[in-house]
Amino acid sequence: MSEMLKTKVHNVDICVVGGGIGGMFTAISAARQGAKVALMQDRPVLGGNCSSEIRMWISGAGTRVRDLQETGIMEELLLENMHRNPKRNFTIWDSILYELVRFEDNIDLMLNCTCCDAKMNGDKIEYVKGFQLTTYTWHEVHAKIFVDSSGDSILAPLTGAEYRVGREAKSEFGEEFGLDVADNHTMGMSLMIQCRETDHPVSYTPPAWAYDFPDDDAMNNKPHKLYEMNTNFYWIELGGMQNSIDDTEEVRDELLKIAFGVWDHIKNHGDHGAENWDLEWIGFLPGKRESRRYVGDYIITQHDVENCPRFEDTVAYGGWQIDNHLPGGFHMNAKGGSHLQKRRLSEPYSIPLRALYSKNIENLMFAGRNISASHIGFSTTRVMGTIGVIGQAVGTAAAVAVKNDLMPREVCAQKIKEIQKILMDDDCFLPGFRREPSELTKKATLTADYGDCSALLNGIDRRIWGNDNGYYGKTNKAITYTFEEPTHVGGVRLVFDSDLDREYIDGNPNGLHTSMILFMAASHNNTTFGFPKCLIKHYKIEAQDASGEWSTVIEVTDNHQRFIKHDLDITAKAIRLVPLSTHFSETMCEDYGSSTAHIFNFELY
Repeated sequence: MSEMLKTKVHNVDICVVGGGIGGMFTAISAARQGAKVALMQDRPVLGGNCSSEIRMWISGAGTRVRDLQETGIMEELLLENMHRNPKRNFTIWDSILYELVRFEDNIDLMLNCTCCDAKMNGDKIEYVKGFQLTTYTWHEVHAKIFVDSSGDSILAPLTGAEYRVGREAKSEFGEEFGLDVADNHTMGMSLMIQCRETDHPVSYTPPAWAYDFPDDDAMNNKPHKLYEMNTNFYWIELGGMQNSIDDTEEVRDELLKIAFGVWDHIKNHGDHGAENWDLEWIGFLPGKRESRRYVGDYIITQHDVENCPRFEDTVAYGGWQIDNHLPGGFHMNAKGGSHLQKRRLSEPYSIPLRALYSKNIENLMFAGRNISASHIGFSTTRVMGTIGVIGQAVGTAAAVAVKNDLMPREVCAQKIKEIQKILMDDDCFLPGFRREPSELTKKATLTADYGDCSALLNGIDRRIWGNDNGYYGKTNKAITYTFEEPTHVGGVRLVFDSDLDREYIDGNPNGLHTSMILFMAASHNNTTFGFPKCLIKHYKIEAQDASGEWSTVIEVTDNHQRFIKHDLDITAKAIRLVPLSTHFSETMCEDYGSSTAHIFNFELY
């Protein structure tokens, strides 16, 4: 009887299903490239596993390997959060995610809308259909390209797209961590716990239906020291032995019984130093790790993530460890070894575009924990930092495809260099690739009032592999481009040092990566996190006219971003950047030119 309800029809270039980090970044990057985008999300908030509903922090390559923090839209988001949300409050975080999508031109956002149907025309998707619970309205979205970022790959059963579930045998890909015999088991789901330490005793009475764990053996000897674990009870995990889609509600019920029972054990069974700790929140939506994985023209395997081949169609990268949660989850006894199969990676691995579009559905791409990978390959690509750069790559590739009237496979074959150039221009790191300076930049002479500024044009906008790749200047000392004659300048591109390794940030109780991880489970314990001190806060862009007069064309007094583009549309004899202060020097009345200005790129377009 669905015909009794109204239907709203959307005609767009690109339809994205799923509003986690991958879907968000896909939609944003495509929209910024000029494509008209619809984003269909089945929850009231964006962010997926990092939203307030689940509260998993964003991890990625930079969490495990120095110098590999994801940039592009990811760093834009994290810096915005550090700037506006110093206590890492989830309500503020949700609003920042919402704002990033809702107020981006060219995106039609549909929250609370579940994709549940698709119309095919041969091997192409003609439209998808979703039901919006809040308005009791069907939304029918027609598009040229569809991107599945739903996590569970809902478009696979709706379109006949080829996909996999479970773990492969060694015989298929020759993977060291493969099984003797393949099975359909997956990684499980976890419920997050958020608790905080108070200044007074807090009692706890568990619900009658919670499991009782009187001793450590009853809890399978899982690690649960509050400070050592940072209250990260990842091992409250089930579902790997069941169907990770069909059985989600049943698994959720079991996880709730375990979670409340674990807190009862910590509070009421033995001395865990938890007398003053209060249970602030337990999730009711499981954080899911794995379900369906699409099959593309290429399947990423353990060999790829460990040996790091360079793909000609590289569009993203990863570096998180091989992190394979064994299906037994909570029921596996920690005395017999962890239920995690881990191996650290020392270098970033490349992700090819061929692993991000469907093998058999012509206009289907994917950006999430559902990309084309073996179970072991997936165990590292699945984290949200990596998913974010995949999303930006897929959105960019989809927009280029639409612009050139191509399908995903065709755009990969014909326009890969253009896609890579756009990604690098938008501050995305691609292992083994360098940006080429713009043609306008090459026509000008670059000088600095202080030091050697040639590194600004080396095509690598971060510290990596032992090289700084940046320019160390001084505040109040200009960097100048000079032309032989007055020349039209469309704008400037800037990349400042935002301390990607987060080494110089106040209020960082957990060493290197807390400020990138977004939220710790005890984040409401009056903890304020700092902001990268080295980032340029106040700067000017000045232009020299044909008569030799200088004037300020751009002045920013409270910058909090690493990557900035300023449109100018002027004719000038010279353009200069004058860094005036960093966040480190923001409390000083004057700098006197003494503060270091660390800059990775300043060029013209």
